[in-house]
Amino acid sequence: MRPLTDTMPKPLLAVRGTPLLQWHLQALAQADVPRVVINTAWLGERISDQFQDHFDLQGTNRKRNALLISYSHEGRDFGDALETAGGIARALPLLGDIFWLAAGDVFAPDFRFDAADAEAFAASSMLAHLWLVPNPAHNARGDFGLSPEGLALNLAPGDPAPRYTYSTIALLRAELFTPHWCDIPPGNPQGVKAPLAPLLRRAMDNGRVSAQLYTGRWTDVGTPERLAELNTIAPVP
Repeated sequence: MRPLTDTMPKPLLAVRGTPLLQWHLQALAQADVPRVVINTAWLGERISDQFQDHFDLQGTNRKRNALLISYSHEGRDFGDALETAGGIARALPLLGDIFWLAAGDVFAPDFRFDAADAEAFAASSMLAHLWLVPNPAHNARGDFGLSPEGLALNLAPGDPAPRYTYSTIALLRAELFTPHWCDIPPGNPQGVKAPLAPLLRRAMDNGRVSAQLYTGRWTDVGTPERLAELNTIAPVP
């Protein structure tokens, strides 16, 4: 994303005048999610300076819509981002048994963090529930399969079954980051870097990851060109 991110962390880049991360915070507040944990790395102090310790929906006085915000400052503590699994393991003491995950550089204005989805996930035996999207041009081969029963599939390389792209939005269970599935010590005191996909694939092979297809607007804002395109299309209602 350089040169845009030379002086600005990617989650604060604006789509239609609103920082990418704020789109998620607005949706979480509208869903009455009470608190969030934000993992920061590059220029992470810019994010905590912007949002402080709470987020209120503009134009409302409903205190139940105020999100309490905590931070896990990976860049400050370890000098760099810990990747998704490493960052979650680091923040785990701040999280509950079940929690939402959403990447701060993804634009998904139609997504709703539905409490009914969280309740259904909590009542299941799944370790993760993923939202998959149709494959964008930059990930044409996709990531995971999807069974008719709603299980995410770790397909073999030559398997012809359709693959979809992981949206980076998910419901996760803290158990996924315990020793049976994850080798990182609780709280990740050494700052181990680790991606999430190997943990998900391991859980998929054991039938412990569900998924569904999300067909709303979705963009992985990974290049200046994708950001520019978002800012030239019709406004988001």
